[in-house]
Amino acid sequence: MKFYKCGSLKGEITIPGDKSISHRSVMFGSLAKGTTEIHNFLQGADCLSTISCFRSMGVDIENRGDKVLVHGQGIRGLKKPACILDCGNSGTTTRLISGILTAQDFTTTLTGDASIQKRPMKRITDPLSQMGAKIRCLNDNGCVPMEITGSPLYGIHYSSPVASAQVKSAILLAGLYADGETSVTEPYVSRDHTERMLSQFGADIRTEGTTAHICPARELYGQKILVPGDISSAAFFIAAGLIIPGSELLIHNVGINPTRSGILKVCQAMGGNLTFLNESYDKGEPTADILVKSSSLSGTTIKGAIIPTLIDELPIIAAMACFADGETVIRDAAELKVKESNRIDVMVRGLTTMGANVQETNDGMIIQGGKTLRGAVIDSKLDHRIAMTFAIAACMAEGETEILGAECVNISYPEFYKDLERLQ
Repeated sequence: MKFYKCGSLKGEITIPGDKSISHRSVMFGSLAKGTTEIHNFLQGADCLSTISCFRSMGVDIENRGDKVLVHGQGIRGLKKPACILDCGNSGTTTRLISGILTAQDFTTTLTGDASIQKRPMKRITDPLSQMGAKIRCLNDNGCVPMEITGSPLYGIHYSSPVASAQVKSAILLAGLYADGETSVTEPYVSRDHTERMLSQFGADIRTEGTTAHICPARELYGQKILVPGDISSAAFFIAAGLIIPGSELLIHNVGINPTRSGILKVCQAMGGNLTFLNESYDKGEPTADILVKSSSLSGTTIKGAIIPTLIDELPIIAAMACFADGETVIRDAAELKVKESNRIDVMVRGLTTMGANVQETNDGMIIQGGKTLRGAVIDSKLDHRIAMTFAIAACMAEGETEILGAECVNISYPEFYKDLERLQ
């Protein structure tokens, strides 16, 4: 797919539903008693993989487009699937469902696409095994395909070496079935959608600092879930609105959960003109409309505790930094190497090809802003965040940019290119 430099972006946009929250609403609804009604569910490939997996385990899920109805089977109601569970490209599906499967009374095999089969699962298999789980990586490489045989679980305290919501959530979900309290301590707080939503469903869960605690559950109960717009998807339009001269965008109903909203702090630290309207904190997840106006940006340093709150947004932040004055430094982001692609390597290579001054480091990158970008051929590596990032960079680059594998945006934002074109 080919892209060209564009003029100012103007208008209003409503971002698709949050991917993380959409996944969890189906999973927890499947384990709950009664019907869970989900509004603004993300109809992306990853979330549809989650629906498919739970349908395979006997859960009746009605996907009506405008809403999804999950007719839960209760916490002990899942049935042995007749086939291998295919998680597609979804790391969230793979890791979270593993925590659930460890306690079922059947054996299941999980797999995924070529990308998922390279992503590290030892980070969840180690703590789950400490709880008594029986998990076997069939290729002996710490990745899927994995065979999980349900077994009695024991409550543990786990100190995670990484701040990862997927790791934390897998352990907490197994903890629903354990014989006592389970707790997870992280080096920094990762996104807390699991804690918020499990509490809404009736779980006995609490947090203290960087530690989340959960007690065994007798039952969860179906809920009405209003999924906010995904800030990780909104990030591309926030960045575009800031860097493209003369732009003014109003982005509706964006989730501003503080464990996810690090990009907003970074944009403000760089001098971005952001205004928050219609803020709401009474629906389980905080939301706001965000008014974005083009701005003169300055470089900044991004490191430490803020990294887990913007890990998926770092590619677009790196692109945005190319149009800022001065130096932007990204540190403590080695987690980018084990996403859908090695996002540090892919971003450095792609931006350098476009003429940016970018240096790769062991755990991030250093970007010198102010150089004019030129169009180039970019391999997305079938990574949706990479494809969308370079589509935005192309809007400010001279000449033609071609993105290979551009269709991978279907994973999280099927209408992304149409929305971008409509605002031009």
